[in-house]
This record gives sequence, structure tokens and C-alpha cells, in this order.
Amino acid sequence: MLIVVVVLVGAAFDPLHPVPSAPFALVVALQVLHCLTPWRSRWSLAVQALLLPWAGPAAAGMVAASALLILRGTARWCAFATVVVTAAVTAAVLAPATPFGITLAVLNAACQGLVLFGVTRLGDTRAALHAARAELAAGSVSDERSRAARELDSVLGTALSTIVSLAGRGEAAKIAEVSRATAARARAVPGPAAAAAPEPDLMPRLALPILVAVHAGYLVTALIYLGGRPVLSLLAAGILGLHLHHALPRPYGARPGHGVWTACLLLLLTAVTLLLPGQAHPQLAGFAVAGFLALGRAWWPVAGAVVAALAVVLAVRGQAPAENLYWTFDAVAVAAMFHGLAVQTSLVLQARRAQRALAALAAADERRRISRDVHDLLGYGLSAITVKAELAVREGEEDAREQLVEIAAIARRSLAALRDIPAEPDPRLSLAAEIDSACSVLRAAGVEVTVRRESDRDDALSAIVLREAVTNVLRHSEAGHCLIEITEDGLLVVNDGVHGPPGAGGGGRGTANLTARVTAAGGTLTAGYADGEYRLVVLYPAVLSGDADGVEPVARV
Repeated sequence: MLIVVVVLVGAAFDPLHPVPSAPFALVVALQVLHCLTPWRSRWSLAVQALLLPWAGPAAAGMVAASALLILRGTARWCAFATVVVTAAVTAAVLAPATPFGITLAVLNAACQGLVLFGVTRLGDTRAALHAARAELAAGSVSDERSRAARELDSVLGTALSTIVSLAGRGEAAKIAEVSRATAARARAVPGPAAAAAPEPDLMPRLALPILVAVHAGYLVTALIYLGGRPVLSLLAAGILGLHLHHALPRPYGARPGHGVWTACLLLLLTAVTLLLPGQAHPQLAGFAVAGFLALGRAWWPVAGAVVAALAVVLAVRGQAPAENLYWTFDAVAVAAMFHGLAVQTSLVLQARRAQRALAALAAADERRRISRDVHDLLGYGLSAITVKAELAVREGEEDAREQLVEIAAIARRSLAALRDIPAEPDPRLSLAAEIDSACSVLRAAGVEVTVRRESDRDDALSAIVLREAVTNVLRHSEAGHCLIEITEDGLLVVNDGVHGPPGAGGGGRGTANLTARVTAAGGTLTAGYADGEYRLVVLYPAVLSGDADGVEPVARV
């Protein structure tokens, strides 16, 4: 807001005519509404356009900015061009009309219009980007879920449907082969994120072109004014080029590259334009002031000293007080406009980068969550299918038929879980159902199971923990016995047949996934092995305590 106010003052105030005409004052008042409030109407733009011939060329930049702010699409640029041409016509009817005066009116209208439009829309866009960061993150999460759902259906859904079909045909050996291959492929789902979609607002993409265009416009103005004199033309090009270097976007708090040296060089070139024999040329002094503004607030006193030095040099060189005041204020106005545009450009691009980074982080978190759920919720089902399929291959026809029926049921449950994963973890998971399923699968694998249940607790988190614990028993041990104990304090799963840390050679992430889940719920998970046994202990939030006795910690939060 402050940047827009400063730029407006620079564009609207004339020290030689501090009391503006009524048409000009009304144009300025409407421009304040357009730049500082959300109230932007085509009717107010029409009023500005009607007042333009009486308000004079100085008002053209504001009307041009309003056209860009209020209109959309091709109409905004056509109206912008029309206002600039009107500024030229208005300048042409003034006496005396000179080619330089007409050109200056055109370039001033175009550059001031672009600057006012730029600082206003960049400010609006920056505020909108900050306000919409959560919405973009949510949208990125939604896109990630949709993408993951497609991948899960393509990779795992097809495989599970195939398993159901194979179970109906009694092809147990083929089921075991498909389930093992699917378990390996599941570790890669979901894949890397897709490229971020572009924002619908064009302003971030217009920011740099506008910044370059207004510098180019002022350079053309300077070259015309200097009449093609080679030395002065080179000085003007050097001053505008150095200032563009200072104005280009950079990370927050960073100075332009070699900023102090380039600012001093900028000041030196400006001093040459003021001290050359003959007429002083103060038109470019504002860029030297802006160069020091870009170095940070510690250098703003130096910028003020440059303004004061300009007034002194012009006075020594015999400029009339009124002209001295005009050029001194012009330097301040140019510095404010160009530094304001540079700051807004840098801020909006930083906001866009921050917004994209937050959205990428949210999508990455969701991708990790989905990957974790695929591992925890589907890993057990695929392991159970593999165990039962291998058992069916070894058993007689009647027993094999029973295993195939159970395989089909597990595959269907896994398909249902698969559809729920991209949305959220399924809150309908039942601990009681998981205990029954765990006993069935473990006994099918030849593991004796003992269940001790001292609590009627039946929550989804405990069900997920038990499911992963049983998956670990199947994958990482040669267990002969497994104990499942549910108490008011927590959950305990102990199995034998372990000769080292589970997954020591396989890079499994099941325990880490469970640790993240339990910690997020406020609980504590301890997993470890000792004397050939593996113990997984979960303590619920209300009863947090130390490590289980006699266990060498493997994972601890």
C-alpha cells in the first residue's frame, strides 16, 4: 500500500503547480480509488477518459493505468494504446508543439501507466498469493490424491482384480506369483510428482516485461532528448542499464551483485551528465537515487544526500529556483516509481516462489502419507495372499478351495482399502477384525498364535499397527509362535524366530511408518529384538512410559 501511495504522489504532484486544475484533481481522485481500493468501475474509467483532454498530458499515465487495471484481455491493451495516442494528440495541440514534446508525452504516458499498473497489480497479486497459499496447498494435495488414485488403480487395482479372478479359477501358483510382483511394485507408488500447474494470474509473468519496458521507455526518452549526442547517449544507456541491474528480482534481503560498486558507478555517470560543459542534464538523476535505495535502508541516507547534492549542483550551475525544485522533485519521483516497481516485482515473485514451495511441501507430505498407507494397509493383504496361495499349492483340493475363497476375500478388502487410501486413512478399520484376520493368516503360515485381550479398545490406529506387525512376522522372521496382547495401556506383539533387526538387509520402512503414525496420535512406539524375539510395544497417549524391559531399541520416538 505504501509503495503505491508513494508512486501515486510521484506521478500526480507537480511542484511548479501544487494546486491542480479541477479536471486533473478529479482524475487523480479516481486514480486513488482504482489503485488503493478494490473499487474499480468501467464508469469511473469512462469519466477519466472524458476528462483527459482538459486534464492535460500529465493525467494520461493515470488513465492508461486505469485502463490496464479495469479492462481485461485485448481490450485493456487497446484502451492503453488509445490513451497514449490521446496524450500525443493533446500535446500536439499545445503551443508550441514540438516533436520532442509529443514524443515525451507518449513515453511518459506509457511508462507512468505501466508503473502505476505494475505497482498496483503486483501489490494485489502479492496479497492474493499470501491469502491463497493454503488454498493452493490444498489444491496440490487434491491433485496429488487424484494422481495417486489413478496410479494405485493402474498398478495395484488391476493386480488385485486379477488375483480375485485367478482365485475363482483355482490358479494358486499364479496368485502367489502375481502377489509377490505386486508387493514389489507397490513400493514405488505413488511416483514423483507432476509439474506444478501455472497460476491463472498473468501478473507474475508480466512483472519482468513491465520492469524492462519502462526502463527501455525512459532510455528512448533520454536518447531523443539528448539529440543523439554520442557521449551523453552512452551515459544514458549506462545509467539505465546499471539501474535495471539493481531493479531485477533477487532473494529477500539480498543486495544486487556488487551493488555498492555499481551504485557508485551509477552515481559517477550521473555526476558526469550534471557536470559536463554547457547545459546540465538532471533527467537521469533519479536512477542514481534509486540505485542507493535498492541497497537497503542503511543506504537511504546516502540516497537523500544524492538528492540534496543534485539541488546544490543545479543551483551552482545557475538553474532557476523553480527549475531546480522541479528537477529535484523529478529525481525523487523517478526514484520512488522505479524503486517501488522493483520492490513490488521482487516481492510478488518471492511470494509466488514461497507459495509454490508450500504447495510442493504439502503435495510431498501427502505423497509420503499415501506411500505409507500403501505399505501399511496393502502390504499385509499382499503378504497374506502370498502365504495362503503358497499354502493352497501344497494342500489338497478341498483345503486349497478354502484358501482360495479367503484369498478372494482378502483381495476384495484390499481393493476397498485401495480406494480409500487417496482420501484419508480408513477410520472404519476394526481391531477385532484385524485380530481375527491375523490369527487366520499366521496359522495358515504355521505360526502358533496366542491372543490376550484385556481391553475392548477398537480403534483404526491399533488395527493398522497390528496389521503391520503381522506383516513383519510374515516377511522378516521364521516364527513358530506369536503373542498379541491388547491392554488398557497399549498393544504388544511378540514373535520368535528372529535372528537380527527386522528388515536388516531389505531397507523396509514399516517400523518408521508406524512410529510416525503413533507419534502423530501422541503415543509412543518401541520396537526391538533380544534373544531371538522381536517385540513391538505401543503405549497410548495417557500412559507414556519408558522402554520395555530387556529390549534393545531399534526405533524410538
